[in-house]
Amino acid sequence: MADSTNEALVRRVFEKLNEEDLEGLKTILHPQATWKPMSNSDIPGAGVHVGHKGIIDEFLKPVRGLFAGKDPQNSIQTLFGKGNQVVAETHGTGRFVSGKTYDNRYCWVVDIEDGQIFAIREYMDTAYIQRLDLQ
Repeated sequence: MADSTNEALVRRVFEKLNEEDLEGLKTILHPQATWKPMSNSDIPGAGVHVGHKGIIDEFLKPVRGLFAGKDPQNSIQTLFGKGNQVVAETHGTGRFVSGKTYDNRYCWVVDIEDGQIFAIREYMDTAYIQRLDLQ
């Protein structure tokens, strides 16, 4: 698959997340996909999430449930692919249900297999997240 096709697939991931279309996200996730926030810290969503149920139901829905509306919104700052890997740098902003603001930077390494997202490694400022009082 061409790099540009893989890059377009990763763009769709962020479009689906920003639209809060988690069911639509399932259509581009490989059935055995993994999503791992790259943190050794105790932050919401830490750990490896596997498959549609693990990623959507057990990870994304609870974490995104901490936010108001369709937040957080991730805007892509940089995106490039080589072979079956795409790297994206994003800026995530929004508001929590508590009304507090969220502003974090991310780097994502995404592996693609059979035209679907197979693995996501999500890097972020975990110290910032730990300092947040989510109450």
